Amino acid sequence: MNPIQPSAKALDLARQVLRIEGDAVLALIERIDGSFLQALSLILNCHGRVIVSGIGKSGHIGRKIASTLASTGTPAYFVHPAEASHGDLGMITSDDVLIALSNSGESAELLNILPSIKRQGAKLIAMTGNAESALARDADVHLNAAVAQEACPLNLAPTASTTAVLALGDALAVALLDARGFGAEDFARSHPGGALGRQLLTRIRDVMRTGDAVPTVPPTARVAEATREISRGGIGMTVVIGYDRQILGIFTDGDLRRAIVNNLDLQALTVTDIMTRKPRLIGPEKLTAEAVEMMDKHRINQIPVADENGRLIGALNMHDLFQARAL
Repeated sequence: MNPIQPSAKALDLARQVLRIEGDAVLALIERIDGSFLQALSLILNCHGRVIVSGIGKSGHIGRKIASTLASTGTPAYFVHPAEASHGDLGMITSDDVLIALSNSGESAELLNILPSIKRQGAKLIAMTGNAESALARDADVHLNAAVAQEACPLNLAPTASTTAVLALGDALAVALLDARGFGAEDFARSHPGGALGRQLLTRIRDVMRTGDAVPTVPPTARVAEATREISRGGIGMTVVIGYDRQILGIFTDGDLRRAIVNNLDLQALTVTDIMTRKPRLIGPEKLTAEAVEMMDKHRINQIPVADENGRLIGALNMHDLFQARAL
């Protein structure tokens, strides 16, 4: 059997789909008005949860909207309208807000549960493509997600309409995020398993080297001794410490290279003669993201960790951050 080869027309059709869906989203901008603010107010003053519901493709979009709301500071979950008629209505209380999705606004499964929602006393936000539909009329707030046409050449398959509702849901979630003052650390707390969570929740004390793993020398050490300590530590530096582990400076591979380039007599020097004085330090309670920012800004690859009195308690380099997946 000969394989089917796409024609050049496929590229034009793909571009047309993106154009139609892009236009559908842009058209929503003019509809962000008082109704949108009312929807925000209902959700911000909700003492329960936001429940999102829809059938078919709208249901798939609803799951995504519920997930986005939940991860950005608005507790939410999805309820299938058909399952709601068979017991899952018990998940919805008078303190909740229901966001119902239906392009036609006439989905039987949603309309069937509306009387129960009303009796419960829950508030209803409808997102439809038909402002005259039963769902839009019965809602406390209606958000108009109508599109001029579907991207499907038959104008049948939900394409532009689902994209528009998804974008409107994202707009709602982001506006709620801002209204709640939801920040990056809040986001990280709900994403502890992701890269952002690691970056924003992992602290220096969690990844730093301690004890003998931190290369150190006294200020009287010769350059050769300090160089051996750099090699032993394997982080590209040794910390020069004085009484009570006070950090006097650091001696790095770079300091050694500069001394060689300047033809200094290494045999006659102590480490304090060529060390970097007043090095960059970081505290153990700082976030690893701050260490990454500091290293990048100052173009350094390692950094001592000090307490509030400038005493050495640890060290780390860029490799430690890579291993901790903090980058």
